[in-house]
Formats: sequence, C-alpha cells, structure tokens
Amino acid sequence: MEALSKDLWVLIETGEDGSAKSVGLELLNPGRRLADAQGGALVAVVVGCQTEAAVKEAGAYGADKIIVVDGPEYRHYTTDAYADALYALVNKYGPTTMMIGATNVGRDVGPRLSCRLKTGLTADCTAVDYDEDTGNIAWTRPTFGGNLLATIMCPDHRPQIGTVRPGVFKKGERSQDRQPEIIREEIHITADRIRTRVVEVIRELNAENVNLESAEVIVSGGRGVGGPEGFAPLKELAELLGGVVGASRAAVDSDWIGHVHQVGQTGKTVGPKLYIACGISGAIQHVAGMSGSGTIVAINKDPDAPIFQIADYSVVGDLKLVIPALIKEIKESRK
Repeated sequence: MEALSKDLWVLIETGEDGSAKSVGLELLNPGRRLADAQGGALVAVVVGCQTEAAVKEAGAYGADKIIVVDGPEYRHYTTDAYADALYALVNKYGPTTMMIGATNVGRDVGPRLSCRLKTGLTADCTAVDYDEDTGNIAWTRPTFGGNLLATIMCPDHRPQIGTVRPGVFKKGERSQDRQPEIIREEIHITADRIRTRVVEVIRELNAENVNLESAEVIVSGGRGVGGPEGFAPLKELAELLGGVVGASRAAVDSDWIGHVHQVGQTGKTVGPKLYIACGISGAIQHVAGMSGSGTIVAINKDPDAPIFQIADYSVVGDLKLVIPALIKEIKESRK
C-alpha cells in the first residue's frame, strides 16, 4: 500500500489487566529518533481490554499520538482479532513504518499483517537505523545461526514492518507532563470471525519469577557449571544481588535448567546493568543476547574463552571456588 503519512508506529502490547508490556515502551525510545528522521509523528498503537494504564504509560514514554482499540474481544490475544484491528488501522492512517516486539504475539501477528498488506517484514531484529540516502529503515538481524548480521531494507512497499527483540533497547526517560493526542477507534470483531479461544493457561513452574528482560542483574551459567546442581550457588548469588538466573543454550539443552532462563539468539535478549557469565564460553549465539549489558563480568577457567573479549571484568578460575568466595565477601560486607 502507499503510505499516507510519515508516521512511525509502535505496537504497545497489553496484558490481560490492560497494562503495557515492557517491550512496546522500550521501542518508543528508538522510535522517537526514527520518527524524527522520517519527519513524522511517533504513534503508539494500543490494542487490548481496559487499556487506560497502557495508554498512560505510552504517553509518559514519549508517544506524540496514541491510537487506542479497546474491547472485550482483545482481552486475550487471538490472531484473528488483532490482525483485523491492525489491518483496519493501517489502511486508514497509512504509516510509513511499524515496529513490533519480537514476542510470541509479535512473531504471530507481524507476518499475518505484512502478508495482508503485501509488504515486507524483517523479523527478530537486534538493531534499527534510518538510512538517509534512501529514506528507508535499516533493520539489522542475526543470520546463519548468529554468525553474521544482515541489514535489510524494504524500499518498494509500505509500511516497513519489523519485529525487534525485547531487551535490545532501554526505555527512554519517563515524564508525566507529556500530553499526547489520543485517538480512540471503535473496531469490534464479531465472535464468528475469531476462530480460536483460550481454553486454559498453563504456566511453567516458577516462570512468573523469571523476568530476564527487565532484570537489572543476571547471573548466568553455562556448560561449565557442570550440572543442574551447579546452578544452586548461582541462584544464591543472584538473590544476594537482587537479580535472576540466566543460562546458555548448552545448559538448557542439557536439561540442567528450564528454557525460560535461556539468554541468546534462541532465548531472551537482555540488557541488565550487571551480567555475570559463569562457565560460559562466549559463543556468538549467546553473546548476541547479552552484549548490550551495562557491565559484564566473566568467570571461566579457560583463559582463551571468547567471553573474555567482551567482558569488562575477567576472572580466570574455577567458578566452584570463585562463586562461593564472592558470596562470602558480599555477605560479610553487609554485616
């Protein structure tokens, strides 16, 4: 379709209680820069049920305009309802660009929407930029198993759509003084058009306590922890530091810890203030998911481990000795 405006849209995902999920608020930060470069407005799109809290947060994090679609049919995500609503909005307002979080929701509705609009979609991006020579968004994503980074553009069709990994960008500065324009659209999807429904929600044990994307401290373990029992001291250290436990793919594939803890290309992309890598070699697939961390501490007995190349602080030693010593020092310093 032809763009009707130079606006950049960010989809703000909502929870069942109508609150905004973190990834959409994160994307408003780079969205601000890209919208200015395009010469358009930064527009937050909120779809959900009882969404006032999400609308308020989208405004506080910098949206110029907020388009709201609210109704009971959007309380639980369904492909049919969300795709229909977003398709109607895009056809009416014609944005140039649309950014969506690379979540379960985004990875489902993004391709459906791009197909209907006959435009391209770049999935699972880790960086976005504006190409001044062409006026296109430059979407960057890992490819070939994470061994290369590809930059992709969509010059011939609009809107340009990309899904961006949670945790890649930090939220911008929050301000309650902003007064965005709020546009409410009455788009209701009849029950006969929604072909699926939520029957039961089964949560992984303790999964609700693992929020890697918003954690400020992550203590991660890899193959070097030696087994599932090796994560016990890492958990103790994480709790002392007010953080959570992460893991490499090797540890997850070995069934030492659940997938909900996985950091990396096939797990979560994170950007904590402090990331402690314990017994992790530093394969590019893992580094792709945590290289945006503020301070990286690596503990590994192999002095040639690739993880040391990106670490701010490196400890060459046996983590089974280093971690207990670190825990002891922290406890004594707090007496």
